[in-house]
Amino acid sequence: MTHTARRIGRSLALVLPVVLVLSGTLAVTMVPWADTSSSQILTASAEGVSAPAKPRAAHEVLRDQLVGDLQQGQAPDDVLTHLQQEVNRRPSLAEHCVGIARALGRAAVDAYGPTKAQSYARPVCDTSYATGVASMG
Repeated sequence: MTHTARRIGRSLALVLPVVLVLSGTLAVTMVPWADTSSSQILTASAEGVSAPAKPRAAHEVLRDQLVGDLQQGQAPDDVLTHLQQEVNRRPSLAEHCVGIARALGRAAVDAYGPTKAQSYARPVCDTSYATGVASMG
């Protein structure tokens, strides 16, 4: 009896993963809620798959967010305040503060012109914002 149970267990241990993989592959081949009118059908294939995206560093995410805020019309002084708050909250961002502030200065020139952008300058990350404005003006 024990020998039979072991043999069944071994058979299941070998067959079950194969069945699960195949059923999963077939399940994602076509899903009922997908639009089948086009020729795009989802298949489980490694063909054409690129390497997974690397997670972006916190300072890059913050820079892009703040530059986006400027481009959407938020005032540079509000954006600079947000930068200072983030650096205070996460001291690891301090080493990137200069680069972020320069990028904000350049974006402010694009959005407001050099004279108006310079009027928002204040000592966030030393004078990096003003340096970014000056480099564009």
